[in-house]
Amino acid sequence: MNSLLIPALFLKDEKLVSDFSNYNVLSDNPVDYSVSLAAKGANKIIIFDLSNTDSEHDKALTCIRNITRAVDIPIIGAGNIKRLEDVKKILYAGCKACALNMSKDSNLKLIEEASKRFEKDKIMVCIKEEGEYYSNEPIINEYSSAIVSINEMVTVDTNELTFIHIEKDPDRQVYSVNIDCKYKWSDLKKNSDGYVPVVVQDYKTDEVLMVAYMNEEAFNKTIDTGVMTYYSRSRNELWVKGLTSGHFQYVKSMYVDCDLDTILVKVLQIGSACHTGKGSCFFNEAFSLNSSNHNPSKVFDEVMATILDRKVHPKEGSYTNYLFDKGIDKVLKKVGEEATEIVIAAKNPDKEEIKYEIADFLYHVMVLMAQKDVTWEDITEELANR
Repeated sequence: MNSLLIPALFLKDEKLVSDFSNYNVLSDNPVDYSVSLAAKGANKIIIFDLSNTDSEHDKALTCIRNITRAVDIPIIGAGNIKRLEDVKKILYAGCKACALNMSKDSNLKLIEEASKRFEKDKIMVCIKEEGEYYSNEPIINEYSSAIVSINEMVTVDTNELTFIHIEKDPDRQVYSVNIDCKYKWSDLKKNSDGYVPVVVQDYKTDEVLMVAYMNEEAFNKTIDTGVMTYYSRSRNELWVKGLTSGHFQYVKSMYVDCDLDTILVKVLQIGSACHTGKGSCFFNEAFSLNSSNHNPSKVFDEVMATILDRKVHPKEGSYTNYLFDKGIDKVLKKVGEEATEIVIAAKNPDKEEIKYEIADFLYHVMVLMAQKDVTWEDITEELANR
């Protein structure tokens, strides 16, 4: 039997509370709290929606969607699931799976329907008593991929499903990032003061965030904890980045340059890297040559940024604003027309025509994405998961 220990978060009124019956606020920032759990080494997180009304439920789904966008570990959605539509909303919010409460008789029918509609690996079950499994063992084994135990004393004998114990007090759970660094401090070349400079990048965007220094203690503590720790030359002391501001940096990867005298670290940055509140310390432009940047990701981001700006700040004569003003039906019509143009252009042996038509199509798709509040990150994450 496979066994995993996974932290459980309880979402109420867009805040994290202690558990199902205790609404003491654990955190009023569910996204940052979830990011910190993921960075500390949690394998997955299960989020229980404790909302009572439809409007509360919609806000909870938005909160869950923001969490799934921010963390890079699987999120399991649970709570307030009554029909197939609720399962769909949980999965569309970015959750890798939906966990159904087996103490509700109505879910015995829903589990089969949901499994057939969304596939077995996206459906789990929650149990708080062993009898909830054994009395429904055949259907649970056939239509779900894992059992989530709400009661830590409950266990079941199954070789077919992953069995998950949840940790209801995540702050008490100790995670291990298990960093196995190939270099020791003694391998590195130090400057005249005995330090090594560290260049820090955002692991998702590769943006350079800051430059700092490490001594041996800072290097070893970073490896041991997975939290970026430096040596402050001005204060002459160890400096855990974010300890005061909350803007922690969690290690994702570390590289040493060819001379072994500089470290490059890619991190998950919480909040801002710079003490000024800027995302990066490098915001004072000295000069910029007018060079063309055709990096696909940057081009897509820049075009989307322009479209979103037109949405917020309309510009007279803008074709983008014309589409927004005409509404969703006009945008959908254009997307359909441009898709047809691609099909026609593909019959032409000259690839220039299809390049032009694909560019037109992608632009109109981005306008549609802007109208529906879908980001490129949403799309690339969905593709990566397939």
